[in-house]
Amino acid sequence: MKLCGIDEAGRGPLAGPLVMAGVILNSPIAGLNDSKKLSEKKRETLFELILTNSQYKIVRFSAKTIDEIGLSACLKSGLEEILASLDADDFLFDGNSKYGVSGLRTLVKADALIPEVSAASILAKVSRDREMKEIDALYPNYGFADHKGYGTYAHVQAIKTHGHCDIHRKSFKLKSLQPSLF
Repeated sequence: MKLCGIDEAGRGPLAGPLVMAGVILNSPIAGLNDSKKLSEKKRETLFELILTNSQYKIVRFSAKTIDEIGLSACLKSGLEEILASLDADDFLFDGNSKYGVSGLRTLVKADALIPEVSAASILAKVSRDREMKEIDALYPNYGFADHKGYGTYAHVQAIKTHGHCDIHRKSFKLKSLQPSLF
């Protein structure tokens, strides 16, 4: 039975894309785990092994698309594209929501428990992190290479100083960036 593991990276940041990946492993790969539990160096090494030892699909949604159709619609669309693109007997998505997509199972912490989902986690995270490093060169005042668009103190301060740039998610509102009523 062929299992396709699915995971995403970039659901919560204030800037940058949402990246989703689906992976069917051709054979086992040692060292797979939730991408957040691995060092950047280890993720990069595993990324190349996964690419050469699997069938995979990587889907990305820009900040603009997230603002236009919403995060849930992006997640649903990404899941549908992965299911349509990969030939598997079973599809397992990390988390607890199917976003209205049928033919899919979910499991919380699957990225740490199921090798195919771990592999998808790594493909999504490395792809997104690489893109954020490229974006950092275009917008050097924000520190995207360091925080990858997440709402760190440094990132919020950069937004307060420089305003939003083109890759910020305008639909994501932070209380610390809202005008005070008093």
